[in-house]
Amino acid sequence: MNIQIYKDADDLAAHAADMMIGAAREAIGARGRFTVALAGGSTPKATYAALARPERAGQMDWDKTFVFFGDERFARPDDENSNYGMARKSLLDHVPIPHGNVFPMPTESDANEDASAGQYVQTLAGFFGVPPHGLPPRLDLILLGLGDDGHTASLFPGAPTLAITDAWIAASPPGTLPPPVDRLTFTFPLINASRHVAFLVAGDAKAAIVREVLEGRRGREAHPAEGVQPADGTLTWLLDEAAASRMSKR
Repeated sequence: MNIQIYKDADDLAAHAADMMIGAAREAIGARGRFTVALAGGSTPKATYAALARPERAGQMDWDKTFVFFGDERFARPDDENSNYGMARKSLLDHVPIPHGNVFPMPTESDANEDASAGQYVQTLAGFFGVPPHGLPPRLDLILLGLGDDGHTASLFPGAPTLAITDAWIAASPPGTLPPPVDRLTFTFPLINASRHVAFLVAGDAKAAIVREVLEGRRGREAHPAEGVQPADGTLTWLLDEAAASRMSKR
């Protein structure tokens, strides 16, 4: 595990955007394309805005960049709670990425949860050219946030989705945080197959849970973020000083 601590949320966002540029260059150089799963939340949003700045956006090969989403609420894309909507407004609408390179989760408000999960599995399987019920594909980078309760993506404490080992995508109940809507989420098998996983966490409000997750080790049933352990990849935590302030080991 690699823990990086930055001065404040803006500094973290800038370095996270630079990390994405570096990951894209590495992936395109090695495999001819860059596959990334975006996260929701305020810190990822700031990262996307930093990446959309012309001086950084110009360093990305958008034609070879392919965007997926690690979780999503069942809401319309123009809903303020949509992760895809947030990513579109903060990043995707401002860069020359082809429309066909972006794969939002099928979560219109009236969609069937299990059918939508299966549909996104088929999307991933078709893109990566792998069987939908086999080993999960390897994305180049998965971005994650951290909830005050230790959840990540839409994997919530005590939820049945934490025990899934045979599916890449799962329907998820709302959890304890508003708004109370159902969701889709990457499962641990898909997250942990990634080449790189990066948590982006900023602010005083996250300090207690950062310490609990990184030092408490209560297990993924209590803190699902602890279940993120790439099998053959790297795990990086990008924190600002405020989020790291309660850690005993700096």
